[in-house]
Amino acid sequence: MKIYFKTFGCRTNIYDSEVMKNSLKNHEICDDETKADVIVVNSCTVTNGADSDVRNYINRANKNGKKVFLTGCGAINRGKELFDNGKVFGVFGSSKKENITEIIEKNVKFIDLGDINKSQNSIVKNFKKYTKAFVKIQEGCDFNCSYCIIPSVRGHARSKDESIILKEVLNLANNGFSEIVLTGTNIGSYGKDTKTSLAKLLKKLSQINGIKRIRLGSLEPSQIDDEFKELLNEKWLEKHLHIALQHTSETMLKIMRRRNKAFKDIELFNELASKGYALGTDFIVGHPGESDKIWLEALNNFKNFPLTHIHAFIYSPRDDTHSATLKIDVDGKTAKERLKTLQDIVEQNNFEFRKKHYNELDVLVEQKNGDFFTGFDEYYNKIYIKSDKDLTHNWIKVKKYEIEKRGNFTNF
Repeated sequence: MKIYFKTFGCRTNIYDSEVMKNSLKNHEICDDETKADVIVVNSCTVTNGADSDVRNYINRANKNGKKVFLTGCGAINRGKELFDNGKVFGVFGSSKKENITEIIEKNVKFIDLGDINKSQNSIVKNFKKYTKAFVKIQEGCDFNCSYCIIPSVRGHARSKDESIILKEVLNLANNGFSEIVLTGTNIGSYGKDTKTSLAKLLKKLSQINGIKRIRLGSLEPSQIDDEFKELLNEKWLEKHLHIALQHTSETMLKIMRRRNKAFKDIELFNELASKGYALGTDFIVGHPGESDKIWLEALNNFKNFPLTHIHAFIYSPRDDTHSATLKIDVDGKTAKERLKTLQDIVEQNNFEFRKKHYNELDVLVEQKNGDFFTGFDEYYNKIYIKSDKDLTHNWIKVKKYEIEKRGNFTNF
């Protein structure tokens, strides 16, 4: 049979899909869904909108006569509904993904969610079509943010065995991957259950021959401790950190049941910026309780953060969360205006950052888009490169470039 894997959502799902691809036996992985006999949907359920995207995709696949299996986060809270409605042949939890061959060969419809708290020690040896490799180091989250459903579908925080991670990265390095991205549900919690830490893991990973750059997924402010700070001057650590704030009003952070404090966050971000780091964050606008007064407090605080990147979005209720029971105080038009305000501030910050940190850049070229090759430098800023050579998958040093609002441009 020809099998097509459709992945929704985050880097963790990208990794899980690669685990399934690496585990598949006796069948052909198909890159064209129209030619596939079976479609495995690795779903995201972070918002109601994500559920809708998955459901719409499955409906289209059904109309095209495909046999559909559902896994991922959406399998936990939407799998039975889709199964009962005859939309999918089978539903299986992420803990079952290594059994993908047996699963797709089943002749009887089924639901098998497995154990969401099972420790997973999969190894991926290759990432086809990717320039960098994603490495999942942990699963689950012990936080209880009021808007988030992920802990209930990914389970509690648990760390992948260090020896398995080191073996996995060694295999990836031997297969030509020189940049790795550490991912998971809450990677800053790595080692809390195994008496180690993210910093200790990073030190060991950096010693693997062939690994030139290590990039991190999202961290929480409280997870940037003194041990981690000792690594900030290491050349192999990307000079960009994504640290989740979600908001910059002390009052709103309490409503969101967040663990971080805005004023302590400002101190941390300025400390990291003083070491030359580009800094990104997540921010939710329009969450229930975001009055005009709270927004002004947040905006005044926000301007004191040296942010260069942002993933900001408008709140949408997520069923089965505390926030979904609260009254939304912000209309859609106002929420869009607030979102744009934050994005404009960070865009200007990024432009000024690139001008201030004009120096030789190390760029891993990922692909060609139109006339330009594109890749990211150590600050996670995109650079556009014109060249007569095929630069794809190569590291280059960029010494001279033009700085524009949308990115840096150079000839090579």
